[in-house]
Amino acid sequence: MLPGVGVFGTGSTARMLVPLLRGEGFEVRALWGRSEEEARSLAQELGIPFHTSQSDDVLLHPDVDLVCIYISPPLTRQIAVKALGIGKNVVCEKAATAVDAFKMVTAARYYPQLLSIVGNALRFLPAFIAMRQLLAEGYVGELQVCDARVYGPSLLDQSYGWTCEELMGGGGLHTVGSTLVDLLSHLMGARAIRVHGLLRTFVRQNGAIRGIRRVTSDDFCFFQMLMGGSGPGTGSGVCCTVTLNFNMPGAFVHEVMVVGSAGRLIARGTELYGQRNGGNGEELLLGDSEGTGQEVKDVPLPHLRGLGSMVKALKDAFQAQEERRSWARGPVAMASTFEDGLYVQTVVEAVKRSSRSGEWESVEVMTQEPDPNQNLCEALQRNKN
Repeated sequence: MLPGVGVFGTGSTARMLVPLLRGEGFEVRALWGRSEEEARSLAQELGIPFHTSQSDDVLLHPDVDLVCIYISPPLTRQIAVKALGIGKNVVCEKAATAVDAFKMVTAARYYPQLLSIVGNALRFLPAFIAMRQLLAEGYVGELQVCDARVYGPSLLDQSYGWTCEELMGGGGLHTVGSTLVDLLSHLMGARAIRVHGLLRTFVRQNGAIRGIRRVTSDDFCFFQMLMGGSGPGTGSGVCCTVTLNFNMPGAFVHEVMVVGSAGRLIARGTELYGQRNGGNGEELLLGDSEGTGQEVKDVPLPHLRGLGSMVKALKDAFQAQEERRSWARGPVAMASTFEDGLYVQTVVEAVKRSSRSGEWESVEVMTQEPDPNQNLCEALQRNKN
């Protein structure tokens, strides 16, 4: 039995998610927006029966059993934790900080019978599913280097908002880089040990964001990750490089390449190519069965295709169950867990530290929530001495 869905958000991803959910048989029962006007406008456009700007009205809605949270990162933790606490299944975007991500992990562990996944749709893109399988089968031999690059137009909203603020989760590293960190770790079955990065903000003001307001979120980012060697074919560790540039007009570029001792695999957009050492050239291993298509505004094609595949997996997880809130783990086993989300956010913060220090930084995932008074206590102790 498919659960009723409540959607948080009125942005481009939420706008695309609603028809995808309906296409798989889900009923979208409620919509939340930052303002009553935003919520009403999108609800009328998409034909959603209930809308509100009060989060509790969606969480407590009797017909909502699955909550999809696609809002600004600072609000994600609060709603996700509360949703789990009242017995709702959760699919959400990334949190704003590692501390927020840790609180989400704690809630997910406390309610293990509930679905709690981070909606990184790239894991469900058929090209990356095939790439992961081929890596496991040894297509490239022993992994040596991974290289990912994403180029595109500005990520800033038309008006000043969270996308402009680094501390609120804005910028290429947090928005796009985090999905690549998660994807590369998933493909290789290994996690980053150390990172080194460089962040820059080239556009600090524009026609809509000016005066006393300045953009602090990055629009260019380059970082390296030294991965642990726990996955198949990873040997003594793999070096990953990621380049993000959101000052690029023209066609959106999304490429992920893995190189090994026996060949290479490269996902360009939604298609997968491969070439073995000594081969006559590159071959298409997996095309886009839905056609080349065009990016929906603000939603790149790889993410859109992956989102559609993720929704299909959610349907498979729920439809065979008798209870609306019950789900089967198998169809969504490849999804990013809240623990994965904590790891990714830890890497993101380590890259930011590295950009400030100019040094390699270790990736150490927190195992307990830090004391919010720790800095104050340390200052008092110094003054006492």
